[in-house]
Amino acid sequence: MNREELISKWLDNDLSNQELEAFKQLDDYDELIKLNHSLKAFKADEYNTSKELEGVLTTVKNKKQSSRQWLKPFMRIAAILAVCFGLYYYTTTLDTTISTEFAQKTTIELPDYSSVSLNAKSLLAFNKNKWKQDREVKLQGEAFFKVAKGSSFKVKTASGIVTVYGTQFNIKQRNNYFEVICYEGLVGVSYNSQESKLKAGDSFLILDGKLIAKEKENRIMPSWLNNVSSFKSLPYKTIITEFERQYNVEVTLIGIDSTQLFTGSFAHDNIELALKSISLPLNATYSKTNRTIILKRE
Repeated sequence: MNREELISKWLDNDLSNQELEAFKQLDDYDELIKLNHSLKAFKADEYNTSKELEGVLTTVKNKKQSSRQWLKPFMRIAAILAVCFGLYYYTTTLDTTISTEFAQKTTIELPDYSSVSLNAKSLLAFNKNKWKQDREVKLQGEAFFKVAKGSSFKVKTASGIVTVYGTQFNIKQRNNYFEVICYEGLVGVSYNSQESKLKAGDSFLILDGKLIAKEKENRIMPSWLNNVSSFKSLPYKTIITEFERQYNVEVTLIGIDSTQLFTGSFAHDNIELALKSISLPLNATYSKTNRTIILKRE
């Protein structure tokens, strides 16, 4: 039985016990009862059930419309608050991201006045709003850090996590290459769930998944900060990929073993001189067309 029929039979006092229970389940049951009590206070000359039903339904409808109008301003306020909360959550969780392109370097100052120098084709991300609670950055590529004293400072990379106990260190994380060099203080390197502590001059190098032993570092800062890339006993392919980053070129090797070890350096501000620096030690020649370079050895 539908709603109107239940109300009509209720007005005629003709509801069965089952119908009465169904009538009590109506959403506007309380309003109908209150209206019925109010109507009983008035004595009508004639009682027209259909007319009374129409009046009751109209009154209930008007009350519902009034209730909706009363709720509208609050719904608008709730919607505005939801948007504001969403914007606040988004802005407080959003990272600040700085990246460099080919042949580009930059220096960033962090919220605690620590500084980070980014090498070419690198990316650094951190959250300004959470910095006081969590001094943490994410790094892709290579960067030199000078960390201000304070709470724990962490650098997360795809290869491992570096925890700072001192102030100056360099991280290089490229494909199959992960290196950390401590220049001052103490640095912890977490790799494969194991932590290594590095003092000033110590290095940690993973090359193609293998730990490589290195001699003591005697420089006070990485050479790339002075626009020179230096290498000691590293595969030639490592030198070539760094050369491509610094000069935004593509290098093709012909007759050259890319796995042979190379010791040497090249400058970042003179491509002709740099090409001689990486070709002459191998008795190789080079040719250059636009952004394409061919290194060849007979």
